[in-house]
Amino acid sequence: MQLLQAALEIPNVVDSDIRDALDALVRTYRTLQTGLYYESRPENALAAAICDRLQAAVAEFRKAMAGRSGVQTVRDVDILGVLAFLQRMEIQQRNGRRLGRAFIDFLRLHFPQTAKPEPSQLIV
Repeated sequence: MQLLQAALEIPNVVDSDIRDALDALVRTYRTLQTGLYYESRPENALAAAICDRLQAAVAEFRKAMAGRSGVQTVRDVDILGVLAFLQRMEIQQRNGRRLGRAFIDFLRLHFPQTAKPEPSQLIV
C-alpha cells in the first residue's frame, strides 16, 4: 500500500499529515468529476509530499493497467472511491491527538508485508 510506504519513508509524518493529503486528493478528484482540472495542494509540506507519492502511484497503476489491455480502465471516480474510503478509515481510526500515529499503526497492523521495520536505536 503506497500510503503506508509514504508514511513510513517520509520522516516525521503523523496522522494529520495523511488527513491533509487525503483531503486534498479527494477534493482534486471531486473537481475532476465536474470537468475542471484543478489540483488541490495542501499547505503542509509533509502532506504535499504524500500527495505527490500517491499521485505518482496512481499514474503508475493506470499505466500498468493500460499496458495490459491497451485501454485506460481506471476511471477517476474509481480512484475517488478508494481515496474517500481511506479518508473515512482515517477518521475512524484517529485518536484526536495532534501528533498521533494511530492510523499509521492501524495500516501497519493490517498491511504488515509492506511495512518496513524501523531501524533500532540501540547500539550493539
